[in-house]
Formats: sequence, structure tokens, C-alpha cells
Amino acid sequence: MTDTQSLHSLPLFPLNTVLFPEGLLSLQVFEVRYLDMIRKCQHAYAPFGVVALQSGQEVRKAGAQTERLHSEGVLAHIARLDSPQPGLLHLQCKGVQRFHIQRCWQLPHGLWVADVAMLPDDPKVTVPKHLIGTSHALAQALLNLHSHDPDHAQLPTPTQMHDCAWVANRWAEMLPLPVRVKQQLMTLDAPLLRLELIADVLEQSGITGSGPQEEA
Repeated sequence: MTDTQSLHSLPLFPLNTVLFPEGLLSLQVFEVRYLDMIRKCQHAYAPFGVVALQSGQEVRKAGAQTERLHSEGVLAHIARLDSPQPGLLHLQCKGVQRFHIQRCWQLPHGLWVADVAMLPDDPKVTVPKHLIGTSHALAQALLNLHSHDPDHAQLPTPTQMHDCAWVANRWAEMLPLPVRVKQQLMTLDAPLLRLELIADVLEQSGITGSGPQEEA
């Protein structure tokens, strides 16, 4: 998929969370509008779009606030799909590429669809020495998560651990940040700035120390 490609009538899954490129997201699907969407995407090997809600709820309820969507989201491909009982799907999807919504509308049964323009992939920027601590701490955190839940935690490759965007994105997924902050981080076009902002949060949380750290 090229950076300038557009997709028309992309089905959307609005959530109170943010998916990042190469990130994993587990979902339980039971609403009719999404059961039908997921089955069609699975059959066609097609992606859907995960987009964060500005207002409204993930599950439709009578009298609920109108759903308003952020303008940027991430394409998701279904990595695994299970149906433990009728009317319920468990799926794991993986983030692929960011997109910008050019226009969106709701179908009669409530499903959001959109015409979207794909955004460029993050450039490959090597983690600088003064931020190596964020990579080391991430590797340990992912190892701990993988030991408890190997199906929902990624073990990084050396290449990924030296990539600013990959390290920043994994931290942004794990940290308990407000959705609006995660959305801002996802839409930043500068991976180094994204990682520097994450490093500030980690330092304030006491997860990593400040100052230059030499690579082991």
C-alpha cells in the first residue's frame, strides 16, 4: 500500500482507545453492526479502520450521546478470530498504517464507513543514546507481559528496539494515558519527538531515569 493511496467506504470500528501501527488489539464483538463487518473483512482478507471516539460510547444505547470520531485512525488486519458462542466473536487485530478520514457517514444499521487517505509510514529513526533507557525498560516490560500472556504481547527484535517509532508506540499503548493524549502521539509525524514525550512520562513515573545512558 502506498502512502498516497485512498480507500473508499472503509468500515470503521470506533473505540475508547487508540491503535498504533504494528500494535496488537484484542476485541470482543457482539453488536450486529460489527459482527457483520468482521465476518465480511475476514472473508475478503480486508482491513477495517480503528478510530478513537471524541464523544459517544462504543456500544449503542438509547439516548446515548452522538458518536463523534477523531479524524485519524489506523488500518487493522484480523490476526486471529474465534467464535466461542453464537453472536460473540473474539478477535485479535494488528495495526498497519495510519489514515486520515476525508469524509465519513453512518449506514442505516449504525456502522460507520469512511473514505480515507493513507498517511506516510513513520521514517526509520534510530533511538539516540540518551533515550536507550526507554528501549531497555520496554524490552523488560514486554518480556514480563509475554511470560504471563504470550498471545497478547510482542517480543521485540533488535531492529525494533532501535527504532524510535516502534519503541514510542509500544509504550504509548501500555501507559495509562488519556485517549486524547494517545491520539496526539499517534498523529505526530516525528518519531523522535514522540519518543521524547514518552520518555518524559516514563521519567515522571519513575520507570526510567534521566540523563545519557550507554547502550549495553
